[in-house]
Amino acid sequence: MEYSIREVAKIIGSKSNLLHEDTITMLLTDSRTVSFPEQSLFFALRTKTNDGHKYIPELYKLRVRNFVVSEMPPSTDMYADANFLLVKDPLRALQQLAAHHRKKFDIPVIGITGSNGKTIVKEFLYQLLHTEFNIVRSPRSFNSQLGVPLSVWQINPKHTLGIFEAGISQPDEMERLQPIIAPTIGIITNIGEAHQENFISTRQKCLEKLQLFQDSEAIIYDGDNAFIANCIEAACLSHKAIAWSRTDSEAPLFIKSVDKQNDRTTISCTLLGYNRKYVIPFTDDASIENVIHCMALMLYLKPTSVNHEERFLHLEPVAMRLEVKQGINNCLLINDSYNSDINSLGIALDFLQTRQVDKAMKRTLILSDILQSGTLPKSLYKKVADLVQRKKIDRIIGIGRDLKEYGVAFEMEKEFYPSTTDFIQSPSFKNFQDEIILIKGSRRFHFEQITELLEKKVHETILEVNLDAIVHNFNYYRSRLKPETKMICMVKAYGYGAGSFELAKTLQEHRCDYLAVAVADEGADLRRTGISIPIIVMNPEFGSFNALFENQLEPEIYSFRLLEAMIRETERRGITSYPIHLKIDSGMHRLGFQPKDMQAICDCLKLQSGVAVRSVFSHLAGSDSSVFDDFTLKQIETFQKAASQLEQGIEYPVLKHILNSAGIERFAGYQMDMVRLGIGLYGVSASGQKGLRNVNTLKTTILQIQEVPAGDSIGYSRRSYVKRDSRIAIIPIGYADGLDRHLGNGAGQVLINGKRCPTIGNICMDTCMIDVTGIEVNEGDTVIIFGDELPVSELSETLGTISYEILTSISPRVKRVYFRE
Repeated sequence: MEYSIREVAKIIGSKSNLLHEDTITMLLTDSRTVSFPEQSLFFALRTKTNDGHKYIPELYKLRVRNFVVSEMPPSTDMYADANFLLVKDPLRALQQLAAHHRKKFDIPVIGITGSNGKTIVKEFLYQLLHTEFNIVRSPRSFNSQLGVPLSVWQINPKHTLGIFEAGISQPDEMERLQPIIAPTIGIITNIGEAHQENFISTRQKCLEKLQLFQDSEAIIYDGDNAFIANCIEAACLSHKAIAWSRTDSEAPLFIKSVDKQNDRTTISCTLLGYNRKYVIPFTDDASIENVIHCMALMLYLKPTSVNHEERFLHLEPVAMRLEVKQGINNCLLINDSYNSDINSLGIALDFLQTRQVDKAMKRTLILSDILQSGTLPKSLYKKVADLVQRKKIDRIIGIGRDLKEYGVAFEMEKEFYPSTTDFIQSPSFKNFQDEIILIKGSRRFHFEQITELLEKKVHETILEVNLDAIVHNFNYYRSRLKPETKMICMVKAYGYGAGSFELAKTLQEHRCDYLAVAVADEGADLRRTGISIPIIVMNPEFGSFNALFENQLEPEIYSFRLLEAMIRETERRGITSYPIHLKIDSGMHRLGFQPKDMQAICDCLKLQSGVAVRSVFSHLAGSDSSVFDDFTLKQIETFQKAASQLEQGIEYPVLKHILNSAGIERFAGYQMDMVRLGIGLYGVSASGQKGLRNVNTLKTTILQIQEVPAGDSIGYSRRSYVKRDSRIAIIPIGYADGLDRHLGNGAGQVLINGKRCPTIGNICMDTCMIDVTGIEVNEGDTVIIFGDELPVSELSETLGTISYEILTSISPRVKRVYFRE
């Protein structure tokens, strides 16, 4: 779809002085994702943590010429050929434009809301209906105030069905999303605790979500869920409700029985009085419920579609995560076999650009045919080729008949294969070396075979790191600060065990001001992997000056001996005004100058030109506990006096910071110029605050299950005996992986299929034993050591230690897998 810039100005009611006519096809809200600048309209969004207006110069250099702003640039002379559309609220303007676009199409649109399962239901519906409709749907989980309008903007005249998610996190948000989606049919999956902190009650949250369906023809929901049923009645929507049920035989979809087998489930039901059976390849309750929602929707939308039982049997799991893994031969794999359309391809290519470790690494795309696009293949692959070329992909490996036929559109190194098997068996498959590889394919091509073969095999025990949770936690703390307050994020000790490079890349993407490492070698490693933002070295060693200067690392200076050595080195190398960070000991008594040293520091600094103080800081000793509040306030007062004396003495301003994670949570009024975010970034609140997301999940698998008779001992030293005939699972994680030996003999627990299971016997170097008696588990099942439902803080309490120690003790041999949702 195309709009003239003049049309857009009229739709959003902007004040504008258009300098030239342009055609808009792309809406842009992130300066890092420019693909087609000449056709893009940038919305300069303001949030609690950022301001899109400051990226206008950067975008202008990239040839973007159309901007929606809430304030004009200070000088428009430098943007002589740019159109600026002035509005009160750019986000509201974006939503108005998307709502206007939606009104152009008279097609069935399904709106999905609820606390969980929205994306799964959307993708299941796509799998079940894509042969009967040309479907447009939300990419990934684009269901926010920003994601919804960007999703709806994709609709074009060739589409015959739309499926869009809508999520809210606070009151009054759904009112703005409703006219954008304007669903003709609604699905509410369930109501849980997600985002509950911003609502008075769960009832209020449910009623807010139901606003999405105020103009819908029908609402699909679980009729046995009395809470949702009552909310639908309270919202005066009962006349639109179409409930499925396990108890009401009069329901249009009555579930008579659900029979779970080893790897599949048979659902026996009555659809409008007709008895049917459907076999689905899932056994978990959530997937079963999601499929039933789909059955009810299909029964209403197109009753004949439920006649195709084989479609349900061939449903494939929805891998909602974009994963980053180490590959063979020094390759980096980005696995995104989640869906294959041009919009999700653009998102994945943007992600690839941010993950490149070394600019010399070849960028390779392994892509399958894009199915059910609704666009003629020749036009589709021309557009794909333009996108891939603009994202600077070096090589494309295309798999599928259409890509092979229209491969001439790709002007780069290329090769094409009719099937995944043909590619795997080709000589080219064995020749990957020093590449960053994006694997993007439709499900029918089974690209998981490619990922499995290219993935570096290290260990069945892995640490999953949720990069979206890192971003959430970063923004959670940033929202508590003034816009001008800078943030330092601690990525020392290998990113608290999670892996510093991926975290640093993610933080750099989201405009973190500073990173902090412990020693210079950590900082040098980050520089080698493309990290360019300032890095503070908290514990510089006297032998690390070469690493500091060569990598532009900024040292913490905590003693006269180190200060004098630093000055001598800068003078010897002819360096002037090298940034340093002075540490004051305000009461913790670890490292730092004493407050009484300020005058002597000033005298020393005035006699040289090699270094310049960038910041002065101190560290709080007890900010996590109210017991020490008087001491904390005394520390702050001591630091403020010392910092003021320093500034007066050196006669120039410096950044001041004293708050750590707990300090941000409890003493935000003393944020000064900068704060330091440590353990809170990783999802562990230092003072018990709610609202953070878990970042790390340590998991493994069951290697073997043994039947052990009553009276036998388990493990080394015969410390544990079973009192009954028992089932004992052996899992490949031990103290060499970071699992503390004190968690053995029943002291610790793991999570298997949602059930807590105790350890038994001593923890071994590479394995340990778990008592799974009476629990339905099998060899190969996943075992959670810590994660969302078994917090790392629980392990630390069991061991009488702190979460820091648990996280930083995870062995390097445990493979890290990074993902985005």
